[in-house]
Amino acid sequence: MDGDAVIETDAPVLLSHTIRLGYADTDPAGILYYAAWFPMMERLTSEFFYLQGLRQDTLAERFGWWTVSRSTTCEYLAAARLFDQIRVELRIGRIGDSSFQFAFRMVRTDDDVLVARSSNTLVTVSPDQSRIEIPADLRALLTAWATEGT
Repeated sequence: MDGDAVIETDAPVLLSHTIRLGYADTDPAGILYYAAWFPMMERLTSEFFYLQGLRQDTLAERFGWWTVSRSTTCEYLAAARLFDQIRVELRIGRIGDSSFQFAFRMVRTDDDVLVARSSNTLVTVSPDQSRIEIPADLRALLTAWATEGT
């Protein structure tokens, strides 16, 4: 699986969160600092897993596997500025043998403009961090999320 390509997906939105950009998100000119999307994506991913009963801090102990990020890519499509309200949407992207992608869309709510899109590739690993095939229980969830949502 190519983890470096931002993917578009028609999968249902699994979780979204709307945030108003603050000073901590922008550069001195008031334009979104490029790295600000990454913590927002991580928070949304962690929250989604948590809401599914998949606490990332207990996956290895409970299931014998866990996930680690392998790559993250983001395309910046339009300027986002201080105090813009942005909806960050999480969807399932591609599902491979031992990795899968979460796809993100960042949409300015005032005018429905797509300001960025991103993907994060997660790899399933054993407790000792060796890459493993996606376990059947997780694969079933990923497939359901990609087609039906939650």
